[in-house]
Amino acid sequence: MSATETPDRDALADFLPLIAAALDNALPAAEGCPPRLRSAMRYALLAPGKRLRPALVMMAAEACGGAVAEAMPAAVAVEMVHAYSLIHDDLPAMDDDALRRGRPTCHIQYDEATAILAGDALLTKAFETLAKHFQPRSEAAAAVALLATAAGDTALVGGQMDDLAAENAPDHTLSQLQAIHRRKTGALFNAALQLGALSAAATPAQRAALEAYGDALGLAFQVIDDLLDHTGAAEKLGKQAGRDVQRGKLTYPALMGEAAAREHADQLIHQAVEALGLFGSPAWRLNWLAQYVLQRI
Repeated sequence: MSATETPDRDALADFLPLIAAALDNALPAAEGCPPRLRSAMRYALLAPGKRLRPALVMMAAEACGGAVAEAMPAAVAVEMVHAYSLIHDDLPAMDDDALRRGRPTCHIQYDEATAILAGDALLTKAFETLAKHFQPRSEAAAAVALLATAAGDTALVGGQMDDLAAENAPDHTLSQLQAIHRRKTGALFNAALQLGALSAAATPAQRAALEAYGDALGLAFQVIDDLLDHTGAAEKLGKQAGRDVQRGKLTYPALMGEAAAREHADQLIHQAVEALGLFGSPAWRLNWLAQYVLQRI
């Protein structure tokens, strides 16, 4: 399938109910956990969302010939890390946002201290989930290490640090912007894909192809997110539009111009789909997802 072809079937339709049920089951009432903390964790994790990252885990497992059910613990863990990162990104000390996924952010709905603790708890719960439930069990330690690296100081957290540092800086470059978002967004996209591949005992060639796909898709996703913020499309963002400009953030439209940013997103999606050639039809969902991301603009 070429980069310009989009399957008619919705590749998320049958995955989303499975993901929703797994996320709900992942946070039952637990002895020792304060009810308010558990409520805040569930509020963040179960908030309406696209579920792209857990879907990537399942899609990668399927593309590599694995069982989607065995990939589900990793899908849950990735979404827990994502939910934690959103809670912390939205805090007053970070991006200071009041709206996320169409609802009040966690620190607005609860309070700042509860939000911080809910994020901390979701992050650690993600690794507990992998350690206890990742399949195959022989690869659980590798899965934990993989996600920890993607969520850590050289990836997601480091990218957020550099993103904050770049606010209102006098000089920006495209390479600087890409370095931020390869870590802040792309690292978790790639972790999701690699966890799916690990659950399916993927070959080195398959994992390399998924890495190339994830690199391009992660950057494209951020370009499009920046464009939506730039054009004021709050309903597609699920959060307040125009906040990046207000904070003087480094964004693709600000650096490249809107037209060039749109062209760049299109090129990145083309690269992502081209990387899937190794898989053929088993990767149809990954191809669909790339087109879905592009069609947000």
